[in-house]
Amino acid sequence: MSTRAEQYAAEVVSREQLSPHLVRIVVSAPDFRGTGVPDEWVGLIVPGQFQSRYYTVRAHAGGLLTLDIVVHETGLVTEWAGRESIVGETITITAPKGSYTEPEGAGWVLLVGDLTALPAMARIAETSTLPVRVWAEVPDDTRDVARERYLPGVEVTWLPAPEEGGSALAAAVETIDWPGGDGYFWMAGESSQMRAIRKHLMRERRLPASAYDVMGYWRGGAVRQPRAVDPGPVWRAGKAAGKSDEQIWADYDQAVQEAQQ
Repeated sequence: MSTRAEQYAAEVVSREQLSPHLVRIVVSAPDFRGTGVPDEWVGLIVPGQFQSRYYTVRAHAGGLLTLDIVVHETGLVTEWAGRESIVGETITITAPKGSYTEPEGAGWVLLVGDLTALPAMARIAETSTLPVRVWAEVPDDTRDVARERYLPGVEVTWLPAPEEGGSALAAAVETIDWPGGDGYFWMAGESSQMRAIRKHLMRERRLPASAYDVMGYWRGGAVRQPRAVDPGPVWRAGKAAGKSDEQIWADYDQAVQEAQQ
């Protein structure tokens, strides 16, 4: 049996193309309750699908939720977000989760991330009372947007973005001249880079687990595998038949099992 997270209906009230790689959507979600944790994320389920993809909450105030989506050529959410006609559509968001926790006594914060980490790094920099320094791996055509709308006034080292599907954040972190005293290190991006950095932090820096948080947001070099069953038609057929989301999920799970036999 499938277990589903708590969900909220939300209506898209605006869409803005921030750069060739970033689309900002603002949704009305009056029932949504955030965690207040600056790197909180939600699952996003767009019309015609009922599989979620996770995105950082860029801002939440007055019943409005701002989500910045990194767009690619393919993807459940990015293909939808690429359309200018999504305003007025209803989407589903799941209950938020967050992990950023500055340890007691920390005197500084180091943030490292690629384009997918930019919304979280911006929100952390806006809310932390500690000195913040950032290393950001951002494409050239998005750097002005990143500087002006995400990290204004923050000390940033801009790292060149590798080709699509790549990242070099791990090597960049190994060159950082760390501040003295105790602090907090936060990093997010491509999963293999995060694994390498965890080893570096544990074996070379010998940091306690409370002094850092490293999260894989995506997998580089992964070839998108075709799904055994397209959930779109199952979702549309279920809604047309008046079925609940749980019933539609059960239909989808059964269809996948039958396709794999």
